[in-house]
Amino acid sequence: MTTFKQIEQIMTEQGSTAAQINLFEALYRRHLEQLEDPIQWSQLTSPAAESILAYNQLDSVSEDESRSLLSELAVCRLNGGLGTSMGCVGPKSAIEVKNGQSFLDLIVSQIQSLNAKYDVDVPLLLMNSFNTDTDTEKIIKKYNERLLIMTFLQNQFPRLRKDSLLPLSVAKFGNQSFYPPGHGDFYQSIGGTGILERLLSEGKKYLFIANADNLGASVDVKILKLMKDKAVPFIMEVTSKTRADVKGGTLIKTENQTLRLLEIAQVPREYQETFKSVKKFKIFNTNNIWIDLHELKKKLETNSLHLDVIVNQKTVDRLPVIQLETALGSGINNFDGGLAVQVPRSRFVPIKKTDDLLLVQSNLFIFKDGILMKNPERQFEGLPLIRLGENFQSIEDYQQRIQSIPDILELDLLTVVGNVYFGDNMTLRGNVILVCEDGELHLPDRSLIENKVMTGQIKLGEL
Repeated sequence: MTTFKQIEQIMTEQGSTAAQINLFEALYRRHLEQLEDPIQWSQLTSPAAESILAYNQLDSVSEDESRSLLSELAVCRLNGGLGTSMGCVGPKSAIEVKNGQSFLDLIVSQIQSLNAKYDVDVPLLLMNSFNTDTDTEKIIKKYNERLLIMTFLQNQFPRLRKDSLLPLSVAKFGNQSFYPPGHGDFYQSIGGTGILERLLSEGKKYLFIANADNLGASVDVKILKLMKDKAVPFIMEVTSKTRADVKGGTLIKTENQTLRLLEIAQVPREYQETFKSVKKFKIFNTNNIWIDLHELKKKLETNSLHLDVIVNQKTVDRLPVIQLETALGSGINNFDGGLAVQVPRSRFVPIKKTDDLLLVQSNLFIFKDGILMKNPERQFEGLPLIRLGENFQSIEDYQQRIQSIPDILELDLLTVVGNVYFGDNMTLRGNVILVCEDGELHLPDRSLIENKVMTGQIKLGEL
């Protein structure tokens, strides 16, 4: 059986620091503890409705009070992800989203507008991974004169072979031997890099954290007011689960009535379909998190943050490996008095694939001061369900096949399979299914497609 001494020896040989080894050892031992005490599915229950606050019941905030609250706030965006899922190289936050602006451009614009409106100095933090740090540092130079941006690097840990639980050989696998251990690594990283101390010394008391690719995430003074007025140390934003969110982490109630985050990777395989259903769990974690910085400092100083370990199974050159990760939201049961607030769906608009990109680039959304807002002309609740086929999954193919973003203000569903090309200035309404398994399907310019299923090749007169 593999001992941590063997792992430590290999990590030392590979150049890991003593601090990294200590942190990984704590993660590894917590993983072993969880193996001895697995989740009992039959005992899991959803939190009572009253334990999750409704956003529409939060107090309004005056402009003067907003200014006071914001003077004590910092914002952190989790910037460790690459754009590989959309065929891009480099930080995902550098991908162009709308009107020539990238995720980072919009995030910076949002904070700049906030600072200008309220005459405050909310700083922006970026937690990078070893995959994104170098490129991000180059990109943010263009913002330096306009906004205080602080970056810090999360840890890198060794991937473990599934068969032996020993680290991969760096000589054989290079950088693929390592991984960033999930956004739960935020806690140790912000403490270990000195950023937390700097924020506190500058009078910052609260931190809003969100994924860099969530265009719906923005500073909300109503939630900030709740945190200050009620002295809440930790707030998680949750929202209603839809068909697009079946794998999202949800909240459960523990035996001592505290809230706990449950991720799909922690669910036994035989119960994963039940986990995905909206019948048992109706909400999920947006990963928009609010933290009291003084309380976080206390937790780090007393080493009393114990996060659930998530085993993420991957392959490296066909070799099965595991990554031991933690989630930012699992901190909720570590802070006495932690709360969840059920927020509007508009605060969770992540861009994971080109399907999502089509939504935000369309006339369904407008941007104002870097904040994404649903177009008020949309008459229907919710957003269309979009499923672009394999031919659209890279940014390059997506751009080649969609000459201009169609009008989808009245669209409910779009499914595209095969070799399909969109014309210019199109309009899609209702349920539209386009299938072309042989040849090419070229949709004409300025065409209207409403509640139609189309297969094969198409000519102009057929629409």
